[in-house]
Amino acid sequence: MLTTRFVDGAPNWIDVGTPDIEGAAAFYRALFGWEFASAGPDAGGYGLFRLAGRIVAGGARTAPEQGPPAWTVYFRSPDADATAQAARQARGSVPVPPTDVRGQGRMAVLADQSGVPFGIWQPALRGGIEAAGEVGALCWVELYTPDVARAAAFHHSVLGWETSAVTFPDGVYTSVNPAGTGEEGRFGGLVPQADDPAGAESGRPHWLPYFGVDDTDTAVARAVELGGGVRMPATSVAGVGRLARLEDPYGARFAVLKGDPRET
Repeated sequence: MLTTRFVDGAPNWIDVGTPDIEGAAAFYRALFGWEFASAGPDAGGYGLFRLAGRIVAGGARTAPEQGPPAWTVYFRSPDADATAQAARQARGSVPVPPTDVRGQGRMAVLADQSGVPFGIWQPALRGGIEAAGEVGALCWVELYTPDVARAAAFHHSVLGWETSAVTFPDGVYTSVNPAGTGEEGRFGGLVPQADDPAGAESGRPHWLPYFGVDDTDTAVARAVELGGGVRMPATSVAGVGRLARLEDPYGARFAVLKGDPRET
């Protein structure tokens, strides 16, 4: 599971881009208990989601030309400019160049060789989200990609990730961890896009964040009641827990999980 003891290469921030930030805030408040508030008058409309007073995510209104509604996962970088350059050298791209964020840190949005965007965050005053690996907070991330080996090589060269094979009854899962952290550092996985039940329909690889819940079935029912959609119904996975893949009313994809993906 994720923690807030961030190391280089680990997820340390997440935010949602949506055409209706007020509507999205109402959805996630009713689903997870998050409260949304502006990050300040000079934040350009960006706001913060809090759970019991701790920051769990960010969010902002985005225009159609900025891409479809989506969650963006950010990874800790010791040097955002160097990481952006590493992405270019690995034949990725830098849709949003490194930028200082009001003294809080330095961020950029990169994209891998398949065009999947992800963020990097170089901490200054703010290290990252304030809750992780618990109910109502980010607990796992997955990259759905057309080429797992290529994605692994890209992220190894850019963020230093290491991969390992985890065997389940129905196949092998490629888990990822920051350099040198081993099994205890696992925070996510690389998944063939063909294994996404809606992969062919969606037509695009993507990052999928998982949020912890007390009861997966209840969370799914509540999401549907609030206007969200179900991409994969609640499913029990031996050694993992019970999970479901969802989307909010505006199409941003996420998953819910009761369990720990490291338990094998």
